[in-house]
Amino acid sequence: MTVSPPAAGSLLPSLPSGARILIIRLRSIGDIVLLTPALRLLKEWRPDLHVSVMVEDRFRELLENNPHVDAILEMSKASGLAQLGARLGTIRRIRRGDFQLCMNLHGGPTSASIASWSGARWKAAFGHFRRKGIYDYLIPDPRTILKKETIHTAEHQASAFFHLGLPSKEIPAAQIQLTAAEHAWWARKRESLGVPATKPYVVIHPMALYATKQWSPGNFAALGASLDSRFSVIYACGPGESRVLDEVEKAAGKKVSRLEGAGLRHFAATLAGARLFIGNDSGPAHMAAAVGIPGVVIFSSSSSTIWAPWRPRAAWRIVQNHFDCNPCPGDRCYQFERPECILSITFNQVRSAVEAVLSEAKALMDC
Repeated sequence: MTVSPPAAGSLLPSLPSGARILIIRLRSIGDIVLLTPALRLLKEWRPDLHVSVMVEDRFRELLENNPHVDAILEMSKASGLAQLGARLGTIRRIRRGDFQLCMNLHGGPTSASIASWSGARWKAAFGHFRRKGIYDYLIPDPRTILKKETIHTAEHQASAFFHLGLPSKEIPAAQIQLTAAEHAWWARKRESLGVPATKPYVVIHPMALYATKQWSPGNFAALGASLDSRFSVIYACGPGESRVLDEVEKAAGKKVSRLEGAGLRHFAATLAGARLFIGNDSGPAHMAAAVGIPGVVIFSSSSSTIWAPWRPRAAWRIVQNHFDCNPCPGDRCYQFERPECILSITFNQVRSAVEAVLSEAKALMDC
């Protein structure tokens, strides 16, 4: 006998105690960090639910030790036969999970296949995702759910849960939970970098996915030089990104303190002890806000309304110049011969934002 699915707004309330939910959000750093507010709302409302989140293996560290996640499932990024074997193993693990509900918040073909093969009793995804026929629930446009014209990414993800019956309420800040072991790693690493424990430090992350989002290495070098009388300045990059730090050093005319290729949790521990984060619109800015430090983020081709750090718990500033063509995909400039949105941002604009954040943060510390 076929059982009709509950009405969308009563699905989550109707799940039995201990029901298992699979949430698919494969990548990337910002999206996964910005999912944590919705996970918190869900588990605080119904702590009895068993919540599993599927991410690509390179991002699992973002959810480790999160009290609102019961299990992290990984999707391997291997290629060829290794990828096929890994994915078949993943599907077997999912099907053994006995999920009552699978929520696909990712939207690509891989996530659609995972949802289809999940064996979950009910499946849900946003209505604009592909392969609509595999889902029992199609979630409408988040702007309709929240009755707002512009939706931040954290609101976008939370709206799916609201539509399925999570009581709508204020969406909290994003969080990354760290352990004593990770803080101890940073204490050792800090010493090896020659960064004194007695001097406050700032972290500068000069990387971005596209050239349209990357302020020049020379500007970052000059910004670091303007701060190094008061702070130790650490320039950070991920695996395979050292070329940009080489360019910063060339512009600075000297060696700089470099943190290269640290794992996400170790990088988060580095951020957590910093007096300030400065960087382009990229995942590390969301990490910095999630560990509760002040920051300045430089926006260009993306919408800062949609992608700014969500409800940071410390002083933050966005630096962005308005262009009628904003936002755009960002893989290239679609309007001008060169990406004016990033090139128009001056050193003085960013320097002023940095000083304003430092001043505000100091005032809060003095209170």
